[in-house]
Amino acid sequence: MSESLNIPCTNSHFDKSPAHTPTTVLKSLDLLSVEGTIYPVSGASTPCSENSSNATTPVRYKTVLSNPEDVQRRKSLASDLCYEQSISDEFSHIQLSIKERRTSTGSNDATTFNSLHAINKPNSIKNLKTDTDNKFVVTKIINDDDEIEIIDLDDDDDERYKNCSRSHSPILLKQNYYPNCDVNVWLRSCEQEIIEPINGTLSGSIPSWINGCLLRNGPGSLKVGSMTFNHLFDSSALLHRFNVENGNVTYQCRFLKTDSYKKNWAANRVVVSEFGTACAPDPCQSIFQRVATLFKPADANSDNAMISIYPFNDEYFAFAESPVIHKIDIDTLDTIERMNLHERIGIVNHTSHPHVMNDGSVYNVGLTITKSGPAYGVLHFPKGERIFDDAKIVAEIPTRWKLHPSYMHTFGITENYFIIVEQPLTVSVPSIIKSQLTNEPMITCLKWFPDKPTLIYLVDRSTGELRHTYQTEAFFFLHIINQYEKDDHVVLDISCYKDPEMLNCMYIDSMKKMQSNPDYARLFRGRPLRFVLPLKYPPKTKSLSNFFTWNCDAETFNTFDNNLVKLKNSSASAFSLPDGSVFCKPELLCNLGCETPRIHYEKYLGMDYQYFYAISSDVDADIPGTLIKVDVYNKTKITWGEKNVYPSEPIFVPCPNPQTEDDGVILASMVWGEGDENHVGLLVLDAKNMTELGRCEFKDLPGPVPKCLHGWFAARKN
Repeated sequence: MSESLNIPCTNSHFDKSPAHTPTTVLKSLDLLSVEGTIYPVSGASTPCSENSSNATTPVRYKTVLSNPEDVQRRKSLASDLCYEQSISDEFSHIQLSIKERRTSTGSNDATTFNSLHAINKPNSIKNLKTDTDNKFVVTKIINDDDEIEIIDLDDDDDERYKNCSRSHSPILLKQNYYPNCDVNVWLRSCEQEIIEPINGTLSGSIPSWINGCLLRNGPGSLKVGSMTFNHLFDSSALLHRFNVENGNVTYQCRFLKTDSYKKNWAANRVVVSEFGTACAPDPCQSIFQRVATLFKPADANSDNAMISIYPFNDEYFAFAESPVIHKIDIDTLDTIERMNLHERIGIVNHTSHPHVMNDGSVYNVGLTITKSGPAYGVLHFPKGERIFDDAKIVAEIPTRWKLHPSYMHTFGITENYFIIVEQPLTVSVPSIIKSQLTNEPMITCLKWFPDKPTLIYLVDRSTGELRHTYQTEAFFFLHIINQYEKDDHVVLDISCYKDPEMLNCMYIDSMKKMQSNPDYARLFRGRPLRFVLPLKYPPKTKSLSNFFTWNCDAETFNTFDNNLVKLKNSSASAFSLPDGSVFCKPELLCNLGCETPRIHYEKYLGMDYQYFYAISSDVDADIPGTLIKVDVYNKTKITWGEKNVYPSEPIFVPCPNPQTEDDGVILASMVWGEGDENHVGLLVLDAKNMTELGRCEFKDLPGPVPKCLHGWFAARKN
């Protein structure tokens, strides 16, 4: 079995290191807690420190399901519930709760438990054939060192099982766990570009003051010839454009013509490795040539920029985490220019979400290499004709571990601070070198350290100096909602996950098997959390006589110091640690999964705000495509949803002379599920009450339209 964290897909690539997970200072992020407790199987390792040259040692993990009911019975079934997170390729990551096991056998408690203990060998279960299709049978119960074996029952199994005994009833696992969610909206491939704008069918009324185009970016095609990419993030970038003028809407879409796209298209196969897909090795490239690419990050990785779109002055660029960005024509969606920021600024990579300021300047955070090792560099692009030529690094913060810089998708900015959140999902430098030599995809270089805290840095915008460092429990995140300063605190709102398992949930095989995976919704579960960072706290303790260790329990810790958070109407907390840092515990903003969050960006970026808008990320929701408006003052929400409709990231567009923060509209592109593939639309909602004002639908298109990720509304100047 592969020594890596098996997140719900057949190929798992995140190392869980180190193995030991001690009792934490506070209870695990209760707001993100999930069923199950992680226990190490063997070994222990730590991230490479400044003075260490050894790479981390991956360890294997097993999961023990937790059920608050039937504690004693759970103990008696320990051998049934404990197993390695390694599942056969035919059925990924099966976990059954006691309740599900009991229900599936259709027998009473005593019979169920006797039956479970009896079936502990591969061939000791015989299936009682039923009339129900698409069922699976467990043929081996799990002991500590065994794996679960799943077989699919079809008509060929009739003879094999026709004489089975009722005493050996199978444990049947249902399919279609998420009947309201059609994951296929992500798995489509565009077959034909729509170069010339086309008209759609209008319903309702689209305000005439909306004048501009909604630009979208995201996965466009999972296919190259007869080959298929392994991960959603590998899909060739597809740009969408909804032009809105005088209440009318047109639509067009085109592929972003990156070097990777051109090479793959010319070869009719995958010839450039992506985030989760390795290409066939080039026999003409020597090992020395492969090593040489390490010094050219833009050449070593794909330039497929399928994440976001941002403006620099009046020009628009497609982004991913590669240091290469692509200039696009927002009227035709032509790819105009490929720009290598590594050559211009010296960054190895950067986040997919720079911040565009009101004065037209742009900030981003990228990984830089300094004399003392890698650092997080804050990049400043000043407004003007020389926005890229005059770009410079205005602050650099050393990484926590020199051989394991943090994976970073976004960052925060307030009036006085840059906010860098260093999560313990890292990019292993040794693994990067190995991947170049062995032709492995980028995802194999990601390492997860579950018992290491997430660090939050506040960097002075005027001097570039690190002013404050905060700790919190390990979590994974992609998007920061917003951040601001208030009453000697910095408020930081983040869409958080317990760990990075959701990345492996986006493997294509995992997505295709989602309906058969009872854990998929749990593994994809995230919540919006608020961290309140006090700017005033006690200095570093001179004496270490009461030094606090991470093995103290929650009650001991709570008596160690008082809550440093004095902000009104906040249930977040923070406590001073002896080393001078501050440990923070967040509060919940909304008990729904909220992803791709957006705010009234032009006016409230880095400012005290009340509302954000997001898409539900809960695949087990009644309407998985729900759009959400969250009131962070009152902790309330308003939603919009329509069955079988999957809207994109909700972008707020203020009306002329807005009187309130939510005075405007929400624009979101839409696709339809259940086989309605050649169908796309633009949705317009009243941002105050989330009621529909109008929409424009484009049906019977020449090919499928996949769901997109991020975008920008480019307002047309009068």
